[in-house]
Amino acid sequence: MDLRQMTREAEVFLLDMDGTIYLDETPIGDMKNTLQVLRRAGKKLVYFTNNSSKTAEEYENKLKRIGFWEEGDFVYTSGMATAEYLKEFYPEKSVYLVGTDVLKENFRQYGIRLTEESPDVCVLAYDTTLTYEKLKKINRYLVEGAVYIATHPDAVCPSKEVFPPDVGSFIALLKVSSGREPDVICGKPFSAMGDCILRKFSLARNKIVMVGDRLHTDIRFGVNNGFHTLLVMSGETTREIMAASPDHAEFVLDSLNDIVKYL
Repeated sequence: MDLRQMTREAEVFLLDMDGTIYLDETPIGDMKNTLQVLRRAGKKLVYFTNNSSKTAEEYENKLKRIGFWEEGDFVYTSGMATAEYLKEFYPEKSVYLVGTDVLKENFRQYGIRLTEESPDVCVLAYDTTLTYEKLKKINRYLVEGAVYIATHPDAVCPSKEVFPPDVGSFIALLKVSSGREPDVICGKPFSAMGDCILRKFSLARNKIVMVGDRLHTDIRFGVNNGFHTLLVMSGETTREIMAASPDHAEFVLDSLNDIVKYL
């Protein structure tokens, strides 16, 4: 299958954001028009992120501010995937969530029963309000045998300056203190988030394209889930990184803006 056939036959485009459609909220080239061309071609746009510190509504507001949002678009985060995973596999179980207040409220909206004491399940998310008390609690519950789920594995967050620690760094800390690694990681590049997307849109895997600028998260996620993969060179990945990486995309473009040539 060539890029033109894949582009025309695909129905859902999973779009990583920073480095793929914008850089620090600055659109990459004529991205607003590119997204519009995809919509007019009947493609469903899903803004797809591992960041579990924000809700879909917060991302929607950000995308509106940039000028990328239209009715019918969709946001999907690793936090949402984790809540849906809990509903599917741990219904009615109590959950201790290390996460922001907005994520906690989002979990409650999904019907997740949150607790501060003796949980059945611990969830580790990207918590920008992390405290030592929270770390002590989750460490104790992990040692006591609670199921351990992480929203995503990213070690650091993108930043203009020094990269701050993300969930992957918290996972490393807790491995040293508790001896535990997550039983399940929901976000990219693992399959739980992909399974959620398949249930949500009821599509065959070959109708979905994962578009991103990172080989070890975006592209590996697409491969792990049997989706088409499109690497864009507008963000993290360089030609040198691509040549040395064990992860390989099905298709590569300098920018997602180039996709309009294949519609």
